[in-house]
Amino acid sequence: MKILTCNIRYFGAQDGKNGWSFRKELCTKLIAVQAADIICFQEMWDTQFTDLITALPAYKTYALPDEPVGVHPLNCIFYHPDIYTMISAGGYFLSDRPHVAGSYSWNSCCVRLANWIRLHDRTTGVEFRVVNTHLDHISQIAREHQARLISEDTAAYPADYPQLLTGDMNCDYQNRAIDILKSAGWVDTYGSVHRTENPGPTYHEFLGPQYRSPISKMDWIFSRGKIIATNAEVITDSIGGQFPSDHYFVSANLRFG
Repeated sequence: MKILTCNIRYFGAQDGKNGWSFRKELCTKLIAVQAADIICFQEMWDTQFTDLITALPAYKTYALPDEPVGVHPLNCIFYHPDIYTMISAGGYFLSDRPHVAGSYSWNSCCVRLANWIRLHDRTTGVEFRVVNTHLDHISQIAREHQARLISEDTAAYPADYPQLLTGDMNCDYQNRAIDILKSAGWVDTYGSVHRTENPGPTYHEFLGPQYRSPISKMDWIFSRGKIIATNAEVITDSIGGQFPSDHYFVSANLRFG
């Protein structure tokens, strides 16, 4: 199994030559070449969703909008229906009222949410779960509470039940929010393969290796239960000096253990 997490930078950003209309073909091309079985997106707006499902027609999708009458499938999950059958799906808001659409708490700058799918692997017969999220980019206390809420949700499943957690956590391995996730049994796939959780920044402001940041990898793929990473990569590809997003994408190859 190969899974990919991609913060694609939202359509409405004022990014000039790096706006979505100038990079959508590059972005979809670099995603397609990864040939991932599951792709987890962050910051996806409805326009980008339309472009991506057109460019990647082999996938089915699941997402929740962030607002009660919203249209943007921010944390959309793409999966191959010829490989997996979806058993169920859902989501919740990362607030002290997680059942209330559009709610946010703890000085979070904006609405944050997690959505998830349970999948049945047609080849192995194994059932597993994928959770995709995006923690707050401003409030540290919000990130910690959001990590706790995700941990409480995933702890409802048996300890050996295979689960994956993907997303832009807006913090690196030194942050208390990551400690909270690890304390709940989550294992960084990149760290387990490479024996380091510090490969350098994954956020780069469209500058690639020229960007200097005090924050290391903030885009994560975690595993929990009987699922083991066999490979992991920070994808730094560009074409003609242009990058598909202001974040590098991250991938992991896994097997059920």
